[in-house]
Amino acid sequence: MEDKAQKLTAKYHVDLYGRYPLTLTGGEGVYVTAANGKTYLDALAGIAVNCLGYSHPSLVNAIQKQAEKLIHTSNFFYTQPQSELAELLVEVSGLDKVFFCNSGAEAVEGAIKLARKYGHLKGKEGNIISMKNCFHGRTIATISMGQEKYQKGFAPLAPGFEQTVMNDIEMLENKINDETPAVILEPVQGQGGIRPADKAYLKSARQLCDKYDALLILDEIQCGVGRTGTMYAYHQYEIEPDIVTTAKALGGGFPIGAVIAKEDAAAAFKHGEHGTTYGGNPLACAASYVVLTTILEENLAEHAAETGSYFMQEMKKKAEDIPSIKEVRGLGLMIGVELTFEGAAVVKAMRERGVISNCTAGNVMRIVPPLIITKKEIEKIMDVLIEAIKEVEKNYA
Repeated sequence: MEDKAQKLTAKYHVDLYGRYPLTLTGGEGVYVTAANGKTYLDALAGIAVNCLGYSHPSLVNAIQKQAEKLIHTSNFFYTQPQSELAELLVEVSGLDKVFFCNSGAEAVEGAIKLARKYGHLKGKEGNIISMKNCFHGRTIATISMGQEKYQKGFAPLAPGFEQTVMNDIEMLENKINDETPAVILEPVQGQGGIRPADKAYLKSARQLCDKYDALLILDEIQCGVGRTGTMYAYHQYEIEPDIVTTAKALGGGFPIGAVIAKEDAAAAFKHGEHGTTYGGNPLACAASYVVLTTILEENLAEHAAETGSYFMQEMKKKAEDIPSIKEVRGLGLMIGVELTFEGAAVVKAMRERGVISNCTAGNVMRIVPPLIITKKEIEKIMDVLIEAIKEVEKNYA
Protein backbone atom coordinates (compact mmCIF):
# COMPACT_ATOMS: atom_id res chain seq x y z
CA MET A 1 0.00 0.00 0.00
CA GLU A 2 1.38 3.41 -1.02
CA ASP A 3 2.19 5.82 1.82
CA LYS A 4 0.74 9.22 0.88
CA ALA A 5 2.88 11.21 3.35
CA GLN A 6 6.09 9.69 2.02
CA LYS A 7 5.04 10.26 -1.57
CA LEU A 8 4.15 13.92 -0.97
CA THR A 9 7.36 14.51 0.99
CA ALA A 10 9.48 13.05 -1.79
CA LYS A 11 7.78 15.36 -4.28
CA TYR A 12 7.62 18.62 -2.34
CA HIS A 13 10.07 18.66 0.59
CA VAL A 14 13.71 19.70 0.21
CA ASP A 15 15.68 16.46 0.37
CA LEU A 16 17.71 16.99 3.55
CA TYR A 17 16.97 14.06 5.82
CA GLY A 18 17.86 10.39 5.65
CA ARG A 19 14.43 9.44 6.90
CA TYR A 20 13.43 6.03 8.19
CA PRO A 21 10.64 4.49 6.05
CA LEU A 22 8.00 5.09 8.71
CA THR A 23 5.11 7.56 8.83
CA LEU A 24 4.27 8.12 12.49
CA THR A 25 0.64 8.77 13.32
CA GLY A 26 0.44 8.78 17.11
CA GLY A 27 2.10 7.92 20.36
CA GLU A 28 1.52 7.17 24.01
CA GLY A 29 4.08 6.79 26.76
CA VAL A 30 7.31 5.46 25.26
CA TYR A 31 5.58 3.96 22.22
CA VAL A 32 4.74 5.39 18.80
CA THR A 33 2.33 4.07 16.19
CA ALA A 34 3.03 4.12 12.46
CA ALA A 35 0.77 4.19 9.42
CA ASN A 36 1.76 0.57 8.75
CA GLY A 37 -0.24 -0.38 11.85
CA LYS A 38 2.80 -1.34 13.92
CA THR A 39 3.78 0.02 17.33
CA TYR A 40 7.40 0.78 18.19
CA LEU A 41 9.24 1.33 21.46
CA ASP A 42 11.07 4.64 21.00
CA ALA A 43 14.66 4.67 22.26
CA LEU A 44 15.36 7.93 20.39
CA ALA A 45 12.60 10.20 21.80
CA GLY A 46 12.70 12.66 18.93
CA ILE A 47 16.50 12.94 19.45
CA ALA A 48 16.33 13.43 23.23
CA VAL A 49 13.36 15.80 22.97
CA ASN A 50 10.29 13.87 24.14
CA CYS A 51 11.39 13.59 27.76
CA LEU A 52 7.85 12.92 28.99
CA GLY A 53 7.18 10.50 26.16
CA TYR A 54 4.09 10.89 24.00
CA SER A 55 0.67 12.30 24.89
CA HIS A 56 1.62 13.00 28.51
CA PRO A 57 -1.68 14.25 29.99
CA SER A 58 -0.15 17.16 31.92
CA LEU A 59 1.67 18.49 28.86
CA VAL A 60 -1.30 17.99 26.53
CA ASN A 61 -3.60 19.75 29.00
CA ALA A 62 -1.20 22.69 29.45
CA ILE A 63 -0.93 23.23 25.69
CA GLN A 64 -4.69 22.97 25.19
CA LYS A 65 -5.51 25.39 28.01
CA GLN A 66 -2.93 27.97 26.94
CA ALA A 67 -3.96 27.76 23.27
CA GLU A 68 -7.45 28.82 24.31
CA LYS A 69 -6.03 32.00 25.89
CA LEU A 70 -2.92 33.30 24.10
CA ILE A 71 -0.61 31.63 21.60
CA HIS A 72 1.57 34.60 20.63
CA THR A 73 1.91 38.24 21.68
CA SER A 74 5.45 39.36 20.66
CA ASN A 75 7.98 40.52 23.23
CA PHE A 76 6.63 44.05 23.30
CA PHE A 77 4.38 42.71 26.06
CA TYR A 78 4.69 40.78 29.30
CA THR A 79 2.99 37.42 29.79
CA GLN A 80 2.55 35.30 32.91
CA PRO A 81 3.77 32.03 31.33
CA GLN A 82 7.06 33.62 30.23
CA SER A 83 7.77 35.32 33.54
CA GLU A 84 6.96 32.19 35.55
CA LEU A 85 9.13 29.99 33.32
CA ALA A 86 12.03 32.45 33.62
CA GLU A 87 11.76 32.28 37.41
CA LEU A 88 11.67 28.47 37.37
CA LEU A 89 14.66 28.17 35.03
CA VAL A 90 16.69 30.45 37.29
CA GLU A 91 15.73 28.27 40.27
CA VAL A 92 16.63 24.94 38.65
CA SER A 93 19.82 26.21 36.99
CA GLY A 94 21.29 28.27 39.81
CA LEU A 95 22.03 31.14 37.40
CA ASP A 96 20.42 34.59 37.20
CA LYS A 97 18.86 35.65 33.89
CA VAL A 98 17.05 34.01 30.96
CA PHE A 99 16.57 34.81 27.28
CA PHE A 100 14.03 32.70 25.37
CA CYS A 101 14.27 31.58 21.76
CA ASN A 102 12.90 28.71 19.67
CA SER A 103 15.66 26.12 19.21
CA GLY A 104 19.06 24.89 20.27
CA ALA A 105 20.89 26.55 17.41
CA GLU A 106 19.24 29.88 18.27
CA ALA A 107 20.26 29.44 21.89
CA VAL A 108 23.89 28.89 20.90
CA GLU A 109 23.75 31.89 18.54
CA GLY A 110 22.46 33.98 21.44
CA ALA A 111 25.22 32.70 23.71
CA ILE A 112 27.87 33.47 21.08
CA LYS A 113 26.55 37.01 20.62
CA LEU A 114 26.47 37.53 24.38
CA ALA A 115 30.06 36.27 24.69
CA ARG A 116 31.21 38.51 21.85
CA LYS A 117 29.54 41.55 23.42
CA TYR A 118 31.00 40.70 26.82
CA GLY A 119 34.43 40.33 25.23
CA HIS A 120 34.06 43.62 23.35
CA LEU A 121 33.28 45.44 26.58
CA LYS A 122 36.40 43.90 28.13
CA GLY A 123 38.59 44.73 25.13
CA LYS A 124 38.93 41.10 24.07
CA GLU A 125 39.37 40.48 20.34
CA GLY A 126 40.43 36.82 20.42
CA ASN A 127 38.72 33.62 19.29
CA ILE A 128 35.98 31.72 21.05
CA ILE A 129 37.39 28.26 21.85
CA SER A 130 35.27 25.19 21.06
CA MET A 131 35.98 21.46 21.15
CA LYS A 132 36.75 18.98 18.40
CA ASN A 133 33.81 16.65 17.68
CA CYS A 134 31.42 19.22 19.10
CA PHE A 135 28.00 19.95 17.63
CA HIS A 136 26.23 23.21 18.38
CA GLY A 137 23.75 23.52 15.50
CA ARG A 138 23.58 24.08 11.75
CA THR A 139 23.73 27.85 11.34
CA ILE A 140 26.83 29.34 9.71
CA ALA A 141 28.26 30.42 13.07
CA THR A 142 27.60 27.10 14.80
CA ILE A 143 29.08 24.98 11.99
CA SER A 144 32.07 27.34 11.90
CA MET A 145 33.06 26.19 15.37
CA GLY A 146 31.95 22.62 14.85
CA GLN A 147 32.86 19.48 12.95
CA GLU A 148 34.50 19.74 9.53
CA LYS A 149 32.01 17.37 7.89
CA TYR A 150 29.20 19.89 8.48
CA GLN A 151 31.28 22.74 7.03
CA LYS A 152 31.92 21.33 3.56
CA GLY A 153 30.38 23.43 0.82
CA PHE A 154 29.46 26.35 3.07
CA ALA A 155 32.60 28.50 2.97
CA PRO A 156 33.39 31.23 3.71
CA LEU A 157 32.78 30.31 7.32
CA ALA A 158 32.41 32.75 10.20
CA PRO A 159 35.77 33.83 11.67
CA GLY A 160 36.62 34.07 15.33
CA PHE A 161 36.64 30.43 16.40
CA GLU A 162 39.34 27.88 17.13
CA GLN A 163 39.25 24.36 18.49
CA THR A 164 40.92 22.31 21.17
CA VAL A 165 40.44 18.70 22.30
CA MET A 166 38.00 18.02 25.11
CA ASN A 167 39.60 16.46 28.19
CA ASP A 168 43.07 17.69 27.14
CA ILE A 169 43.66 20.41 29.72
CA GLU A 170 47.21 21.11 28.56
CA MET A 171 45.98 21.97 25.08
CA LEU A 172 43.35 24.32 26.51
CA GLU A 173 45.99 25.98 28.68
CA ASN A 174 48.06 26.64 25.55
CA LYS A 175 45.12 28.15 23.65
CA ILE A 176 43.35 30.34 26.19
CA ASN A 177 44.71 33.82 26.90
CA ASP A 178 43.72 37.34 27.92
CA GLU A 179 42.11 37.90 24.48
CA THR A 180 39.78 34.88 24.77
CA PRO A 181 36.15 35.93 25.28
CA ALA A 182 34.73 32.46 25.91
CA VAL A 183 35.14 28.69 25.93
CA ILE A 184 32.17 26.57 24.83
CA LEU A 185 31.68 22.85 25.28
CA GLU A 186 29.07 20.14 25.79
CA PRO A 187 29.35 18.38 29.17
CA VAL A 188 28.36 15.28 27.21
CA GLN A 189 29.04 15.46 23.48
CA GLY A 190 25.97 14.17 21.65
CA GLN A 191 26.49 14.19 17.91
CA GLY A 192 30.17 13.63 18.59
CA GLY A 193 29.53 10.14 19.93
CA ILE A 194 28.09 10.41 23.47
CA ARG A 195 31.35 11.43 25.12
CA PRO A 196 31.18 12.86 28.68
CA ALA A 197 33.70 15.45 29.77
CA ASP A 198 36.03 14.48 32.61
CA LYS A 199 35.14 16.14 35.91
CA ALA A 200 38.75 17.29 36.36
CA TYR A 201 38.73 18.81 32.88
CA LEU A 202 35.59 20.86 33.46
CA LYS A 203 36.92 22.08 36.80
CA SER A 204 40.20 23.12 35.16
CA ALA A 205 38.30 24.82 32.31
CA ARG A 206 36.33 26.79 34.90
CA GLN A 207 39.54 27.82 36.66
CA LEU A 208 41.19 28.90 33.40
CA CYS A 209 38.15 30.95 32.39
CA ASP A 210 38.26 32.66 35.78
CA LYS A 211 41.98 33.31 35.41
CA TYR A 212 41.59 34.97 31.99
CA ASP A 213 38.15 36.54 32.60
CA ALA A 214 36.62 34.42 29.82
CA LEU A 215 33.05 33.13 29.90
CA LEU A 216 32.46 29.40 30.25
CA ILE A 217 29.52 28.42 28.03
CA LEU A 218 28.03 24.96 28.52
CA ASP A 219 25.87 23.65 25.70
CA GLU A 220 23.28 21.46 27.43
CA ILE A 221 20.84 21.34 24.54
CA GLN A 222 20.93 17.54 24.38
CA CYS A 223 22.27 16.58 27.81
CA GLY A 224 20.15 19.00 29.86
CA VAL A 225 16.64 18.91 31.37
CA GLY A 226 17.01 15.75 33.46
CA ARG A 227 18.58 13.61 30.73
CA THR A 228 21.86 12.84 32.54
CA GLY A 229 20.50 12.33 36.04
CA THR A 230 20.33 15.93 37.26
CA MET A 231 18.36 18.82 35.82
CA TYR A 232 21.55 20.02 34.10
CA ALA A 233 24.66 17.90 33.69
CA TYR A 234 26.95 20.54 35.20
CA HIS A 235 25.27 19.98 38.55
CA GLN A 236 27.21 16.69 38.66
CA TYR A 237 30.51 18.39 37.82
CA GLU A 238 30.62 20.71 40.85
CA ILE A 239 31.08 23.82 38.72
CA GLU A 240 28.87 26.65 37.54
CA PRO A 241 28.94 28.03 34.00
CA ASP A 242 28.59 31.68 33.07
CA ILE A 243 26.13 30.75 30.33
CA VAL A 244 24.17 27.56 29.63
CA THR A 245 22.20 26.87 26.46
CA THR A 246 19.13 24.66 26.70
CA ALA A 247 16.46 23.42 24.27
CA LYS A 248 15.37 19.97 22.97
CA ALA A 249 13.64 18.43 26.02
CA LEU A 250 12.87 21.88 27.46
CA GLY A 251 9.45 21.89 25.80
CA GLY A 252 8.86 18.14 25.84
CA GLY A 253 8.36 18.29 22.09
CA PHE A 254 7.10 21.86 21.77
CA PRO A 255 9.80 24.11 20.21
CA ILE A 256 11.57 26.31 22.73
CA GLY A 257 15.14 27.22 23.60
CA ALA A 258 16.79 29.40 26.20
CA VAL A 259 20.04 31.08 27.16
CA ILE A 260 20.53 31.14 30.93
CA ALA A 261 23.32 33.35 32.24
CA LYS A 262 24.93 34.81 35.30
CA GLU A 263 24.13 38.44 36.01
CA ASP A 264 27.59 39.74 35.00
CA ALA A 265 27.41 38.07 31.60
CA ALA A 266 23.77 38.91 30.93
CA ALA A 267 24.39 42.58 31.69
CA ALA A 268 26.48 42.88 28.50
CA PHE A 269 23.29 42.90 26.39
CA LYS A 270 21.46 46.22 25.99
CA HIS A 271 18.05 46.96 24.49
CA GLY A 272 17.83 46.03 20.82
CA GLU A 273 21.11 44.09 20.65
CA HIS A 274 19.39 40.72 20.43
CA GLY A 275 15.85 39.46 20.16
CA THR A 276 13.32 37.15 18.56
CA THR A 277 9.76 37.33 17.32
CA TYR A 278 8.47 33.97 18.53
CA GLY A 279 10.88 33.28 21.39
CA GLY A 280 9.21 32.94 24.78
CA ASN A 281 5.69 32.90 23.38
CA PRO A 282 2.99 32.00 25.93
CA LEU A 283 2.23 28.59 24.43
CA ALA A 284 5.85 27.40 24.42
CA CYS A 285 6.43 28.72 27.93
CA ALA A 286 3.29 27.09 29.32
CA ALA A 287 4.42 23.78 27.84
CA SER A 288 7.96 24.13 29.18
CA TYR A 289 6.80 25.07 32.67
CA VAL A 290 4.80 21.86 32.91
CA VAL A 291 7.72 19.81 31.56
CA LEU A 292 10.07 21.15 34.24
CA THR A 293 7.58 20.85 37.10
CA THR A 294 6.71 17.29 36.05
CA ILE A 295 10.39 16.32 36.00
CA LEU A 296 10.77 17.78 39.50
CA GLU A 297 7.54 16.35 40.96
CA GLU A 298 8.04 12.86 39.51
CA ASN A 299 11.79 12.76 40.23
CA LEU A 300 12.50 11.94 36.60
CA ALA A 301 16.11 13.12 36.70
CA GLU A 302 16.81 10.67 39.52
CA HIS A 303 14.90 8.01 37.60
CA ALA A 304 17.08 8.71 34.55
CA ALA A 305 20.19 8.25 36.69
CA GLU A 306 18.94 4.89 38.00
CA THR A 307 17.66 3.44 34.73
CA GLY A 308 20.66 4.74 32.78
CA SER A 309 23.07 3.24 35.29
CA TYR A 310 21.21 -0.09 35.07
CA PHE A 311 21.38 -0.06 31.27
CA MET A 312 25.11 0.66 31.21
CA GLN A 313 25.96 -1.90 33.89
CA GLU A 314 24.03 -4.65 32.13
CA MET A 315 25.27 -3.71 28.66
CA LYS A 316 28.88 -3.74 29.84
CA LYS A 317 28.39 -7.26 31.19
CA LYS A 318 26.81 -8.44 27.94
CA ALA A 319 29.47 -6.68 25.88
CA GLU A 320 32.13 -8.99 27.33
CA ASP A 321 30.82 -11.72 24.99
CA ILE A 322 30.24 -9.46 21.99
CA PRO A 323 33.54 -8.53 20.27
CA SER A 324 31.91 -5.88 18.09
CA ILE A 325 30.95 -3.73 21.10
CA LYS A 326 33.96 -1.49 21.65
CA GLU A 327 32.68 0.60 24.58
CA VAL A 328 29.54 1.45 26.55
CA ARG A 329 29.57 4.99 27.96
CA GLY A 330 27.32 7.86 28.91
CA LEU A 331 25.61 9.66 31.76
CA GLY A 332 22.08 8.97 32.94
CA LEU A 333 19.82 8.18 29.99
CA MET A 334 22.26 9.59 27.45
CA ILE A 335 24.08 6.43 26.46
CA GLY A 336 26.42 5.48 23.64
CA VAL A 337 27.27 1.92 22.60
CA GLU A 338 30.29 2.17 20.33
CA LEU A 339 30.65 -0.57 17.71
CA THR A 340 33.61 -1.73 15.66
CA PHE A 341 31.54 -1.21 12.49
CA GLU A 342 29.02 1.27 11.08
CA GLY A 343 25.71 1.26 12.95
CA ALA A 344 23.15 1.99 10.23
CA ALA A 345 22.35 -1.69 9.69
CA VAL A 346 21.86 -2.14 13.44
CA VAL A 347 19.34 0.71 13.46
CA LYS A 348 17.43 -1.07 10.67
CA ALA A 349 17.56 -4.44 12.42
CA MET A 350 16.27 -2.89 15.65
CA ARG A 351 13.42 -1.18 13.81
CA GLU A 352 12.42 -4.48 12.26
CA ARG A 353 12.19 -5.83 15.82
CA GLY A 354 9.98 -2.96 17.00
CA VAL A 355 12.49 -0.54 18.55
CA ILE A 356 13.34 2.88 17.10
CA SER A 357 16.99 3.78 17.59
CA ASN A 358 19.70 5.94 16.10
CA CYS A 359 23.40 5.88 15.29
CA THR A 360 25.61 8.93 15.74
CA ALA A 361 29.25 9.55 14.79
CA GLY A 362 29.00 6.66 12.34
CA ASN A 363 29.34 3.77 14.75
CA VAL A 364 27.86 4.80 18.11
CA MET A 365 24.36 3.58 18.94
CA ARG A 366 22.66 6.48 20.72
CA ILE A 367 20.17 5.47 23.42
CA VAL A 368 18.14 8.48 24.61
CA PRO A 369 14.63 7.21 25.46
CA PRO A 370 11.94 9.24 27.25
CA LEU A 371 12.79 9.83 30.91
CA ILE A 372 9.60 8.00 31.94
CA ILE A 373 10.90 4.66 30.62
CA THR A 374 10.63 1.65 32.92
CA LYS A 375 13.24 -0.97 33.77
CA LYS A 376 11.26 -3.56 31.81
CA GLU A 377 11.29 -1.33 28.71
CA ILE A 378 15.01 -0.71 29.19
CA GLU A 379 15.53 -4.46 29.18
CA LYS A 380 13.61 -4.77 25.92
CA ILE A 381 15.83 -2.13 24.29
CA MET A 382 18.93 -3.99 25.48
CA ASP A 383 17.67 -7.35 24.25
CA VAL A 384 16.75 -5.98 20.82
CA LEU A 385 20.03 -4.04 20.54
CA ILE A 386 22.07 -7.15 21.28
CA GLU A 387 20.05 -9.27 18.83
CA ALA A 388 20.53 -6.65 16.13
CA ILE A 389 24.27 -6.32 16.77
CA LYS A 390 24.74 -10.07 16.63
CA GLU A 391 22.77 -10.27 13.39
CA VAL A 392 24.75 -7.50 11.71
CA GLU A 393 28.19 -8.52 12.99
CA LYS A 394 27.93 -11.78 11.02
CA ASN A 395 28.50 -9.66 7.91
CA TYR A 396 31.80 -8.43 9.36
CA ALA A 397 33.10 -11.80 10.57
